[in-house]
Amino acid sequence: MSQIKLKVADIQQLTENIKSFELVSADSGHLPSWEAGSHIDIEIDGHMRRSYSLSNRPGDTERWVTAILREENGTGGSKFMHDNVSIGDELTIAEPPTNHFPLDEKADSHVLIGGGIGITPLLSMGYRLKDMGAECHLHYCTKSKEETAFYDEIVDVFGSAGVTFHHDGGDPSRGIKLDDVLGAQEDGQHLYLCGPGGLINAAREAASHWRDGTVHFELFASAKSEDEKAETTSGDQPFEVELKESGITFTVPADKSIIELLWANEVDVMYACEDGWCGNCKVGLISGKADHRDEFLDEADRENFIQVCVSRAMPGEKLVLDI
Repeated sequence: MSQIKLKVADIQQLTENIKSFELVSADSGHLPSWEAGSHIDIEIDGHMRRSYSLSNRPGDTERWVTAILREENGTGGSKFMHDNVSIGDELTIAEPPTNHFPLDEKADSHVLIGGGIGITPLLSMGYRLKDMGAECHLHYCTKSKEETAFYDEIVDVFGSAGVTFHHDGGDPSRGIKLDDVLGAQEDGQHLYLCGPGGLINAAREAASHWRDGTVHFELFASAKSEDEKAETTSGDQPFEVELKESGITFTVPADKSIIELLWANEVDVMYACEDGWCGNCKVGLISGKADHRDEFLDEADRENFIQVCVSRAMPGEKLVLDI
């Protein structure tokens, strides 16, 4: 992996709990080019990595902009960025921007629905669609105008007729009417969803009649509740994992994940959310039946890949991984 050193050029307080970070090359050089929907994996406090989407105009090699929501109950990445990072500080990312959430530029029109901090990749998509002269409309869901990140920039990019703000005051029943927005799909129309799991699940349900391959989404948090996660992990059993390249074989205890055992065996794998929704820790699955618990891989991918942060082996199965 080719690390990239970045310098924090500016920090803006967008809302009470959201800050934007403008990042430039630490050596004053050009940054790698990137596409709408891309994210970067920032190394946090020297021991973890977190994914943050880029929000500015795609392809900008002078600067990258990301916005981060401070999560009190998170795993520490957002709190570190909010509380410990200042203008002039240097940050490290593991590799150039990655894109698991690309635009389909061949579509005839585009509907974008974002919730909260999920606006970040959608804003970059807006820049690209504007440059293309493409037909699009953004629906942005927040509690209030005061909690709406990038408000003026969104209006500038999408135009006042190209965006609808949905402020629910904290009561989702007063927010966006998804059945109305997604009731009829126009020919060649694609849908892009980004935000909290509840919004994504509701929007996907409302768009369940849309044609295959036209609904794209990116989660910014697991769509599963803590109770659902606890129910999933109850009754877990140990299982064996073999690493094809090194020949290492180890047993994953009932209370540990595959990625924790990989770390224990000094095997370096990409990771970010550690919760099964970002896709960073996807590795090849050579043999064995996996108990897939992620929210990222589709059914076709699950034949040949596994997310090692949450998924396990089916009872009695041994997994052989392509690492």
